[in-house]
Amino acid sequence: MSHIKNDKLQRLVVGRGANDSAAISRAPSLPSLCVSLLGGSAYHPIAVEAIKPLAQRSEGYSLTVPSDGSPAQLTSETTLGLLRGLTTFRFDQLWYDLQGLTYSYQAPVKIVDDAPAFPYRGFILDTSRNFFPINDIKRTLDAMSSVKINMFHWHIVDQHSFPLDVPEFPELAVNGAYSSSEIYTPADVQDIISYAAVRGIDVLMDIDTPGHTAAIAYSHPEHIACPFSTPSATFASEPPAGQLRIASQATTNFAANLISSVATMVSSTMFSTGGDELNTNCYTQDNQTQAELRSSGKTLDQALDVFLQAEHAADMILNHNITLGNDTIAIVWKTSADAPSIAARNFRFIHQPSDYFYLDCGAGGWEGNDPSGNSWCDPFKTWQRAYIFNPLENLTSSQVALCLGGQQPLWTEQSGPENLDPITWPRAASSAEVFWTGATLPNGMPRNDTSALARLHDIRYRMVQRGHQAIRLQPHWCALRPGLCDLGS
Repeated sequence: MSHIKNDKLQRLVVGRGANDSAAISRAPSLPSLCVSLLGGSAYHPIAVEAIKPLAQRSEGYSLTVPSDGSPAQLTSETTLGLLRGLTTFRFDQLWYDLQGLTYSYQAPVKIVDDAPAFPYRGFILDTSRNFFPINDIKRTLDAMSSVKINMFHWHIVDQHSFPLDVPEFPELAVNGAYSSSEIYTPADVQDIISYAAVRGIDVLMDIDTPGHTAAIAYSHPEHIACPFSTPSATFASEPPAGQLRIASQATTNFAANLISSVATMVSSTMFSTGGDELNTNCYTQDNQTQAELRSSGKTLDQALDVFLQAEHAADMILNHNITLGNDTIAIVWKTSADAPSIAARNFRFIHQPSDYFYLDCGAGGWEGNDPSGNSWCDPFKTWQRAYIFNPLENLTSSQVALCLGGQQPLWTEQSGPENLDPITWPRAASSAEVFWTGATLPNGMPRNDTSALARLHDIRYRMVQRGHQAIRLQPHWCALRPGLCDLGS
C-alpha cells in the first residue's frame, strides 16, 4: 500500500491530470480498503503459498473500488491472491497524484475472479557470466513482484564462473568464482529465497549440466572433457570449452551428488539441471570419454541417458535418443516452433523462445576480433515482439494443459549490475501480462499491443518512481498522447 502513497505519479496525459482538479474537489474520499480471505479458507503466509507446487497455487482475487465513498473490498481464497490483488497493474494504475493529493479517476472499478491464465510466469537471471550483488537481485525481485512474475529462475553457475558456495563442495566456488567477494554463500541464497517468497516469488535454482561446466575444471579437472580447448567454436557454443564426462561413472556420481547438495539449499519443488548445447565433438576428441565408451559398450546417447537418469536433465528431448519421465518439465528455448514437438511427447513445458523473449539479443557480437559480428539471436526483441507471442499456437486442445507458462531470460555476456534495470524493464513486464492475462483482456477484447502500450508506459514510470532504472519505450510526448505515435497515425 505504500506505493499508492509514495509513487506520486501524475497521469500520463497532456497536462498531467490538471483537468481533474475540479472533479477531485467534489469527489468523496475512500475511507479504507477491506482485505479478507474468503470464508473457510485456511490461512497460510504468502511465503508458504508462493512455493507450493504449481498446481496447488491459488493466485486469484476480486477487487471492488466504489465511487460513493464506501470502503474498497479485496477478497481471495489465499494470502497469495491478496498480494496479487494489491500489486496488480489495475490496482496500481488506479491511483495518481495531483498537487499532493492521491486520487483515482476510474472508479467505480469491479474486478471479479482475476486469476492467471498460466501458473508459471518467470524471469531468468544469469549470474555466472557476470556477477550480480544481492541488492541488485533483490531490486529485480521487487520489480518482478510488481508485475506478478512468480518464478525467479536463478541461473547461478555456468562455464564462466562457479559463484555458488556449496557446503559439501567448497572447492568449486573457491577455485571457480571470479573472486572471493563474488560468491553467493548459503546465507545469501536463503536471504534471496526468503526475500522472494514474501513477495510471492518461488526461486528455481539452475545448475547447468553436462555442458557449460568448464568452471568445474578449476577444482576437478578429472571430471571435465576438453577443458578450455581451442578453437572454442569447435568444442563449445562459446568460450570457455568444457563439459562433464558423461561416460564416466565417477563423474556421474559426482554430478548427482552435486545436484543433490544444491537441491537441499532451496525450498522450491522445481530444480533445473539445464542440459542444453551439448557439444558431441568435445567427447569425440576426449580420449578418456572414448575409452569409457569402448569399455562399457555404450554409444554416446546411451551414456548420456544413464547420466541424465542420475541427475534428471531435461533439455535433451529433441536432440538425443534418451528416456525421461513425464514428471520432467522441458524448457522450449531455441525456437517457439519446437513447442508442438515437445507436447507431442507428452512433456509439460515452459516457453522461453529465443525468437520472442531473449532480452540480450540485438546488442551485436561480444567475442573479440569480430568487428562485423552480430548476436546469434538478432534482432533486438522489443516489448511488442514479446507481447504478440501466442503460448498455445499449433497446440491441440489435448496439449494445451501441458503448457505451464513462460519466462524471459537475461543471459549476461554483455550485462551487469550497471544495465540490469534498463535491459530488463519494462520489457519483461510484457511477457508477464501475456502469461497472466492469456488471449483475452478483462474487458473481453483480444489481447493487443495497442492497448498494452499505455499500461506499459504506466508501469515503467512507476518503476522509475520506485528506484528502478527502467528504459523509456517512447519519447515522453508519445507517452502523454496514447495512439498518436502508432505506425500510420
